[in-house]
Amino acid sequence: MLDDLGAEVAAELGDSAVYQRLDVREPDEWAAAVATCTDRFGGVNVLVNNAAVLDVGAIADTDPDVVRRVVMVNQVGPYLGIQAVIGAMREAGGGSIVNVASIDAIEGSNGVAAYTSSKWGMRGLTKAAAIELGMYAIRVNNVCPGGGSTEMVEPFVAAAMERLKDRTERLPDRPQRPFHRSADLDDIANAILWLATDESSCVSGIDLTVDGAFTAGKVEPGAPFS
Repeated sequence: MLDDLGAEVAAELGDSAVYQRLDVREPDEWAAAVATCTDRFGGVNVLVNNAAVLDVGAIADTDPDVVRRVVMVNQVGPYLGIQAVIGAMREAGGGSIVNVASIDAIEGSNGVAAYTSSKWGMRGLTKAAAIELGMYAIRVNNVCPGGGSTEMVEPFVAAAMERLKDRTERLPDRPQRPFHRSADLDDIANAILWLATDESSCVSGIDLTVDGAFTAGKVEPGAPFS
C-alpha cells in the first residue's frame, strides 16, 4: 500500500489537498471519500477514475480470479465511483468525470486480454454515463493514454525479457510512433485537466487519445514523409 506516499504528497500540497485511502471496489469507501470532499471542500465537482491494475498472460492461462480482480478494479471501480458522486454533483449544479482508460481501449493486443477488455468496458461506461447524466450538466469523458508511468508494467518486464532471450526467430516489427515517443505524465495530466475544467464545457462522451497519433494508423517505411 502507498498510504505513506499519499499522505506525504497531500502534505506537500498543503490545505488544497487531503489524503484518504480508497479501495475502489468498495461502495462504503467511495461514500466516505465523497463525504470527506464535501466536508473539507464544500462539494464534489470533479472525479478522476484513475485506479487500475494490469495482468499479462494468455487467455488460456489466466486464472479466473485474476480476471475478476482486474475487472473489479478497472471497470466496476469507476462504475461505483460515478454512482457515488452523482448526488453531490447534481447538488453542485454539474461536474466533470474523467475516466482514465488506455490505448488498449481503442485497439486490441495479445497478452493483456483481461486488462484490455476491462478498459473497453470503461469506454462503454463513459458513453452510457455521458448520455444518462448530461441532463444534470455532468460531463463524462475518457482519456486513453499511450504511455505514462511505467510502474504498472515494471513487474512484468523482467519476465517478458526472460521469455524473449531464448527465442531465435525474428519478432515482428513494432508499429512506429509518429512522434517517436510515448506520452509522459505531464501530457496525460494536462489532458485530464482540460476535461476537468470549464475549458471543455461542451465536451462529453469522447475518447481523448493522448498517444502522439499512435492509434491513428501506422508509418509505412519508404513512403513519402516517412
